[in-house]
Order: sequence, then C-alpha cells, then structure tokens
Amino acid sequence: MLDDFFVRAIVAGVGVALVAGPLGCFIVWRRMAYFGDTMSHSALMGVALGFLAGVDHTIGVIATAVLVAVLLVLLQRVRGLSADTVLGILSHSALSIGLVAISLMTWLRLDLMGYLFGDVLAVRIVDLWWIYGGGAVVLAVLAAIWRPLLAVTVGEDLARAEGVPALPVQMAFMLLIAIVIAIAMKVVGILLITSLLIIPAAAARRLARTPEQMAAGAAAIGAVAVVAGLFSSLTLDTPSGPSIVVAAALLFAVSLTPWPGPRQG
Repeated sequence: MLDDFFVRAIVAGVGVALVAGPLGCFIVWRRMAYFGDTMSHSALMGVALGFLAGVDHTIGVIATAVLVAVLLVLLQRVRGLSADTVLGILSHSALSIGLVAISLMTWLRLDLMGYLFGDVLAVRIVDLWWIYGGGAVVLAVLAAIWRPLLAVTVGEDLARAEGVPALPVQMAFMLLIAIVIAIAMKVVGILLITSLLIIPAAAARRLARTPEQMAAGAAAIGAVAVVAGLFSSLTLDTPSGPSIVVAAALLFAVSLTPWPGPRQG
C-alpha cells in the first residue's frame, strides 16, 4: 500500500508531464532550449516576489516569467545584442537576483534546495489544484493556438503573409511556458524544469510521423518518466526530481534505437 504523499507525488508529476510534453514539442521545434532555461531561472525571483507581496509563490513565478518574456522581446530589438546574449544576461541575472533577494529575507525559513531541485514528495492538495487547473488552461489555450503557432514555427514570414498574428501567438506561447514552469517547480525544481519540457519531446520526435503524434508521445513519455523516476527514488533513496530527469534521459536513450518509418520534424 503506497503512502498518501507518494500517491500525490505521482498524480502531480503525471499532471505536469501531460502538459509539459506538448508544450515542449514547440520548444524543440523552435530550438528554444536556452529560452526555457531563462524562463525557469527567473522562477526563483518569482518566489521571492511572492513572499514579499504575500501571495502564493505560483502567482509570483508566473508574473516574473511574463516580465522576463516581455523584456526578452524588447531587448532583442536593441542593436548589437544577439538573442543568445540577451538570454544569457536575463537567465543568470534573474537567478542571481532571486538568490540575493531570498538571502536578504532573514525572517524566512526556506528550503532552497527544494525550490532548486524539486520536492515532489511534499506536494499538497492545493498544489494538485494548481497543477491540474493551470494545466487544463494551458492545454486549452495551446489547442486554440495550435495551428497558428505551428505555422509561425514552420516559417514566420510565410505565416505573417497568410494573416497569422505572429507576435500575439508567440506572446501567448511564452505565457504558457511561464504557467508550466510555475506549476512544475514543485515537481522537478527550478534548475531541472527545462529537462521535463525538452527530453520527452526529443524522445517522441524520433517515433512520431505528425506533430500531433509527437505531442501525444511526449506527454506519454513524460508520464512514464515521472512514474519510473519516483519509484526508483523510493527504492534507491535518491532525490525525486533528478531521478525523474534520469528516467527521462534513459527513455530518450532508448528512443535512439533505430525505428522503421519517417521521423517528424
């Protein structure tokens, strides 16, 4: 008989995987892994903001991630600054500001390692509401913008010529990433969130023939990685978040085995 906290951990992790998989496909297609790191690193600054404002840290993380996304769009228009330079500046600055801000809050007793690497075994019922409520919103919006976002991903200039509102679609996509990072933080931690977005999608890419198949496959692979990682963590007494990522990496390694049929993307 599994303990209640372990069941909650599995339910939470699977919920995050089902949302992160489809969204991660676009990160892989658009080669935005570094962008994902930047958004996730800003989460710690969002945690600090949440404590200062007296609101749930999930709200603080979403607000900060949206701010970083807007700053990214604005800074990319500055001459002489390449995209990777802007991402590097925002990524490390946001993480460092968050660490400094939390260190100055001497009245807080904060499990910093839990935020950095996840503490899925400490998931509460309210966290499940955030994960599944936020996840439902993300999937609904992603379904609504799926075709326009796919068109922008394939060719932005062509999409604009066909009347696709590229900038609003891209901003909506960034907002979805911010929400997923906020709800996934408890499961794998700030430093490992991007791996749950990218690795299952990369594994599914080799097995899928259509974008929709890849999205479904990424969600399934992520869910399997969560369950396998948590049970290995329970058996081997290893950290839960990193164990989930290791399980995902092993599934990716399995996906490298030659398979018949064309590869999507």
